[in-house]
Amino acid sequence: MRAELDAAGITDPDLRLAYARCRELNARHGRTFFLATSLLARAQRPAVHALYGFARWVDDIVDVARPGESDADRAAALDAVAQELFAALDHGGSEAPVLAAVVDTALRHGLDRKLFEDFLRSMRMDLVITDYPDRAALDRYVRGSAEVIGLQVLPVLHTVVPAEVAAPHAGALGKAFQLTNFLRDVAEDLDRGRIYLPADELAAHGVDRDLLQWCRWRGCTDLRVREALAEQHAITRRVYRFARAGIPMLDPVSRPCVATAAVLYQEILDRIEAADFAVFTRRAVVGRWRRASVAGAGLARALWARRGGWVAPSRPARVRPAVVSTAGLRLPAQRGSAPPYATGGGA
Repeated sequence: MRAELDAAGITDPDLRLAYARCRELNARHGRTFFLATSLLARAQRPAVHALYGFARWVDDIVDVARPGESDADRAAALDAVAQELFAALDHGGSEAPVLAAVVDTALRHGLDRKLFEDFLRSMRMDLVITDYPDRAALDRYVRGSAEVIGLQVLPVLHTVVPAEVAAPHAGALGKAFQLTNFLRDVAEDLDRGRIYLPADELAAHGVDRDLLQWCRWRGCTDLRVREALAEQHAITRRVYRFARAGIPMLDPVSRPCVATAAVLYQEILDRIEAADFAVFTRRAVVGRWRRASVAGAGLARALWARRGGWVAPSRPARVRPAVVSTAGLRLPAQRGSAPPYATGGGA
């Protein structure tokens, strides 16, 4: 960690502790993502840890129930974080460890505060919304919960094309990761009272909340549910195909990290399919040895890329959310009456 902070030019002792806290959150909660992050150049890693650590910290405020805490209490805590975050962005720093690191990262890399506004908006949605009627409604949530993470990380990774060209692909990769989680965690989300699958697309297969809950209680996957999940699985595959087109747009030093994360997350989809969508009885995971194998190949590519002596620009290009969208993606319609995949998640 010291070498990473030194390489990134982070010298203030308190700030170094703040970044260390974010790295700890990343290592504990995001095994696949943390492994991929280790393939970045040392100078890039602290910023990515800060962005992930902040997202994880806020997500826990919303999702982790504490004794005697109500939804109103969690909403108040989220509002307090938002107020402190934006005040810190205005004044250049914070005394709260996680906020100190993410604010420093935001200022160093010129991140637009609207990306944080969109993220916090989606976190608030989790306190009041339990179902999404259609793809457009789910996209609005995913815009803030996942796409903005890809957009925040993009200036840290750097690109060989204008940032606005690579941005839709970066947003789509964050979205693909999130959609993968939705499929893997159907049972866990049901236990929290939530469904992150478009209700109208489920209904086209005769699936509703009651049937999903029945599958959860019985520990089996009804044929209608299997067909609905297979359709969501295919949609997610198509998002990955669009997202992967952005990897060659990244700086060569950053490509092995992103490619490794994409491969490992797609293999979660492989395991879901191989298990015949038995998401109510098992959680699809990529084994330790497979993760190590993919990461090892990525490390070889990363070390080769670093030999070029690449130096990051001091003021990387800033991504403007207004031009960032995967709405230009056009995909063929799925079979049945479910609508074709369309992104946007319009803010």
